[in-house]
Amino acid sequence: MINRRNNMLTSCMAAALVLVPVMALAQSAKPVDKLLTVVADVPMPGAAVRFDYQSLDTVNGRLYIAHMNADQLVVFDVRARRVIANLAGFQRVHGVFAAPEVHRLYASVTGKHQVAAVDTQTLKIVGTAGPINYPDGLAYAPKQKKVFVSDEHGGVDAVVDAKNNTLTTTIPLGGGAGNTVYDPVSGHILVAVHGLNLLVAIDPNTDKILGRYPLPRIENPHGIALDVADHLAFIAGEENHSLALVDLNSMKMLSSYDVGDDPDVLAFDSGLKRLYVSAESGTVTIFQYGGRKLTLLGSLNMPHAHTVAVDPETHLVYFPLQDINGHPVLRIMRPAGQK
Repeated sequence: MINRRNNMLTSCMAAALVLVPVMALAQSAKPVDKLLTVVADVPMPGAAVRFDYQSLDTVNGRLYIAHMNADQLVVFDVRARRVIANLAGFQRVHGVFAAPEVHRLYASVTGKHQVAAVDTQTLKIVGTAGPINYPDGLAYAPKQKKVFVSDEHGGVDAVVDAKNNTLTTTIPLGGGAGNTVYDPVSGHILVAVHGLNLLVAIDPNTDKILGRYPLPRIENPHGIALDVADHLAFIAGEENHSLALVDLNSMKMLSSYDVGDDPDVLAFDSGLKRLYVSAESGTVTIFQYGGRKLTLLGSLNMPHAHTVAVDPETHLVYFPLQDINGHPVLRIMRPAGQK
């Protein structure tokens, strides 16, 4: 029954994809069916309400999805393409981050001002840390066994000792904290800072700020994705539909681009060198990286498509959509030309 429903939804919703312009650049972009095609629309549990961040564990083939306004964490098997668990009790969950090497999933339980640690083998909460004013994005520093937490409203990056799940310190940023990521090349934590329009680098050994780097023309930087191989960061400005390309060796911004209104979550396919920028407006902008620049491939629009994840091995792209005919759906898409 599920497969039949998936096929029906897939055929119906594929026709509903609508091209949208992303400033003047999109005039030369390819049609959406030349970029992404719908593989499946998988029904999701819970109410037709907002999703937020996702975290893909490629080791175990799981996608963890924050069903924010349902107060639930969805555990999705990407190989079997089915939901294997729907975890309740995560009030207003925002960020999720899987650390398979320690069998942990970390979740920002924003409604309780906490970060929860979940054992990925038992799917039980094994600890919580707080209080944190408004926990949002998460990053895990594996050598130090620390979790860094964007406190978006508190203007700090909070630090949690992952060994005993305790809040150890907060790092003042001078502005609201956007997304927080771990850079495995430098070993540093990177944080986008609202208002000041900066990228901040933190030493996870000392929990001290190493540098503050300006992001000109990027207003309220928030979402971040990394190209580890070329040591680059892609940072979206939610206030002025902008995107920065940053060289993480020099910590200088190379160029900026237009994206959809109010960009939120970014995902980078390291295999195809393709960047997906999803926005609160429902616009998903797709770029190809090469030659120290991004080339716009095109854009598409789907209601509530503000969060995206991509599997760099299969190149499948995942969009949790809160309301398709009154039900939440995980839309799985494939780049054209990929099998």
